[in-house]
Amino acid sequence: MTNRSPFSDTATAAAAWARFRRIMRWMFLVTMTTVIGALSVLYKQEGMVSPHFYIAVAIGVSFAMLLMSALMGLVFLSSASGHDEEVSEGPKDDQDLSR
Repeated sequence: MTNRSPFSDTATAAAAWARFRRIMRWMFLVTMTTVIGALSVLYKQEGMVSPHFYIAVAIGVSFAMLLMSALMGLVFLSSASGHDEEVSEGPKDDQDLSR
């Protein structure tokens, strides 16, 4: 018998996903602020070089920060919803799992 997922409850799932979306909105704002700051520092230090350089920096910094924040947000989602506890408890019955 498998354990019931905490996401089976629609209220818990909705609250968890709403929190995840809120975290991602804030991290998008932080990411855009960081990208603008990084581009302005690079422009002050290097001057106008190839526009492709600035495009690559903006895409690279944005992708890295948003990917890291999405993964960390999923960790928070899993922890807050009780998903981690369900996995760590193991099966609730005494069935032989070697079959």
